[in-house]
Amino acid sequence: MFDPAVIVPYLPTLIEGAGITFAVSILAILLGIPCGLALCFLRQSRGRAAATAAAVYISFFRGTPLLVQLLVFFYIPPAYGLELPAYLTAVAVLTMNTTAFQAEIFRGGLQAIPRGQVEAARMLGFTHGQVRRRVLVPQMLRVTLPALTNEAIDILKSSSLVSVIAVSELLRRGRQVAAATYHPLEAYAATALMYLLLVSLIAYAGRHAGRRLSLSR
Repeated sequence: MFDPAVIVPYLPTLIEGAGITFAVSILAILLGIPCGLALCFLRQSRGRAAATAAAVYISFFRGTPLLVQLLVFFYIPPAYGLELPAYLTAVAVLTMNTTAFQAEIFRGGLQAIPRGQVEAARMLGFTHGQVRRRVLVPQMLRVTLPALTNEAIDILKSSSLVSVIAVSELLRRGRQVAAATYHPLEAYAATALMYLLLVSLIAYAGRHAGRRLSLSR
């Protein structure tokens, strides 16, 4: 029989796990934005070596499972005698993963900006860096905001995989509650509900940011 009351004493544990999930995911997304922009411009650069290196990076992180990436980068530092906290590894791998996806999102946004705007800015005396910083990047962020919101949601849901490297996030806490109560259905239902709340929070923030950007035009 489904009995939600058995989960009540363990709610603080689940809420703490949800906080870790949210912190790890948001940190990865925020770090991924400047890295994704840099990788996007590197991918679009005229230098063949730089563009190729960026393409290889994107292909690797888009073409391999996140779980495999986590395990590979979790075991690399110990192989060279370096011990890193699991949380740091989780944030680093999630950041590297989302950087590749964000770079492709930004590339799509860049292609949507009329070329004439760049030429007009150059005629006004803008330097190459000023064109990117003042003309391209603000518009790319505005155009790609819905896709960035979806990417943030994907990263939050995918962050459940970091439990395999012993990060005590929400799913790992849910497993512990299921084992302690012998009520897995209730434990995982509560875990799913907390994931839904976190995703809803990100979706709301994305819609709010979209309205603010629309008003600022």
